[in-house]
Amino acid sequence: MGKIWELDFYSRPILDDNKKKLWEVLICESPTTVDANLDTLFRYSEFCNNNQVNSITLAKAISKAIEESGETPSKIRFFRKQMNNMIKKGCEAVGIPAVASRRTYFLQQWLAERMTNFYPQQAGYDETASTTEKIQYLPTTPTGLPDALRGDKNDKWALVTLQAGELREMGEWDIAFGEAFPLEMASLSDDMKIPGLLIFSSRALPLAAWMSGLELAYLRLEKEKTNPPCLCLETGASDSWILASITDNNTLQEALGFETVKRQANGVHFLAIQSSPSSQSFAAFWLLLEQG
Repeated sequence: MGKIWELDFYSRPILDDNKKKLWEVLICESPTTVDANLDTLFRYSEFCNNNQVNSITLAKAISKAIEESGETPSKIRFFRKQMNNMIKKGCEAVGIPAVASRRTYFLQQWLAERMTNFYPQQAGYDETASTTEKIQYLPTTPTGLPDALRGDKNDKWALVTLQAGELREMGEWDIAFGEAFPLEMASLSDDMKIPGLLIFSSRALPLAAWMSGLELAYLRLEKEKTNPPCLCLETGASDSWILASITDNNTLQEALGFETVKRQANGVHFLAIQSSPSSQSFAAFWLLLEQG
């Protein structure tokens, strides 16, 4: 699979001469391995006036980015649901599939950095407008997994922890499906504990293959909208799936501990699938990040 790009096309807290917000196309490469060099990842930015906001402008910007980078990505991720139609149409015009995803970790960090350090230095910066730019995701009510992702009655799961230093060796592990990112993105020391969910299934490989198409974002404990409580898998732009139900107090305490350790690890955690606890390989291993 080729490189993956992340894209945002939205207004910025900068006003033009007519006191209208400027819009901006931001494109960056997704870091997909734990040893990716963040400094060398491709980035592209281009401003436009609000009367140029359409799929044609976006397609031209993507084409310029392709020319500048020297390669065409296999797909483009975007996170703003309200821009779904325009972004998909612009990407379709240049022959690249666009997918709604909250796995735009690097893009959102770059955007946050620009909000703090770049936009305030630009002529026309509007501090009032900047307060409305914060990206927020409201938890949705989770639903049951599709049939293809449901395991059988013998499947088991466990909440575990690894040290961040161990995860730096992911590139050497036997993993069929998965994706990661450099731990530097979360400023973690090697001795930091990273929580995760391990699923053991006799159909580990097909389960991993199906799950790999879901644009995995993060795991979270849901206590308010489900009965019993459950561990949810957040995917796409807003989908939420019940991954594991919690039916006893001991397991609930483990899940609460998972959330505590996840916060201490700046949102970093993982989801892994194996055929059995004794397996030396992973059908899947995804490094995940819940951004504040």
